[in-house]
Amino acid sequence: MKISVITVVYNAQDTIKRCIESVIGQNYNNIEYIIIDGGSTDNSLQIINQYKSHIKVLISEPDQGIYDAINKGIRLATGEIIGMLNADDFFADQEVLSAVAQALSNSDTEIIYGNLDYINSAGKITRKWKSHACGKNSFNRGFMPPHPTFYCKRYLFEKHGFYSLEYGSAGDYELMARFLHKGQVRSFYLNKVMVKMQVGGISNSNLMNRFKAWSFDLKAMRKNKVFLPVLAIVLKPIRKIFQFL
Repeated sequence: MKISVITVVYNAQDTIKRCIESVIGQNYNNIEYIIIDGGSTDNSLQIINQYKSHIKVLISEPDQGIYDAINKGIRLATGEIIGMLNADDFFADQEVLSAVAQALSNSDTEIIYGNLDYINSAGKITRKWKSHACGKNSFNRGFMPPHPTFYCKRYLFEKHGFYSLEYGSAGDYELMARFLHKGQVRSFYLNKVMVKMQVGGISNSNLMNRFKAWSFDLKAMRKNKVFLPVLAIVLKPIRKIFQFL
């Protein structure tokens, strides 16, 4: 099975090399690597071009944000499986995509996700996001899988839709709620650290952005029929506390 990995880049000269090398260093050899650059003005493109023999598609042009860029990549992808690896992230080891392919080779499994480690700029782990199997009511209790570990069959985007641009920083949460909760798509939890993610992010950068993120979460919950969304939105951040322990 071919796996299409989509990396979205914008001015990521400090991290893109690590990201790319973690993709081309995988021991799974049926990978289609797609990079969507939003028109970087630093040295990101020069670094990317050093690896162009490993990149199937490279686009550099302005976009409407990260989810618009991901949608571009999905529409260009030809793999049976699609996942994203942002420029600040990298695979935890060389076995990740082999494990993804093995799990999704089961005809009863359409989505896979795993665990995530947050690291600081020195590479030290600051938070561990250990997920769990998604049940019918998991989203009602504030559940959300780590999006950087989320891989799914390509046809799901045609069936359930692409990333919406209406939910700001919660665009990934909204899609996963649409697939896993509202759509009840069959999933598999891989109890393995799949991705290491460098700390930071728009939604958590200050208190105002955090409030905006909560409002987008609430909108996504209502759209996808999460029961008692106000309760779910309270439980969702509470779950994060245990990731620091």
